[in-house]
Amino acid sequence: MLHLIFQSPLEVAVLGRISAGDDVVFLESAVLGLLQMGNLAGVLTDLTARCRLYVLSDAINARGILADELVAGMELIDYAGLVALTVKNPAIQSWS
Repeated sequence: MLHLIFQSPLEVAVLGRISAGDDVVFLESAVLGLLQMGNLAGVLTDLTARCRLYVLSDAINARGILADELVAGMELIDYAGLVALTVKNPAIQSWS
């Protein structure tokens, strides 16, 4: 399943609904919760062990966030990468 997370602030309850093997893309203001020094850094690090976490590069660029400020294990993608993930995953859940 592909999870598209737009919500800010990120909620632990939403992150808890992500299953092993899922793909997760953080978009828009949701990227603000992905910082290494953020409250959810531990939860996000645990998620990287069981699923793939992606960040839309335009979203972090627009907010002045550098890739090395993100929790380790986040993969940067562009819009073409986002489209590829939507094709790969037949089920998509949006969280806003």
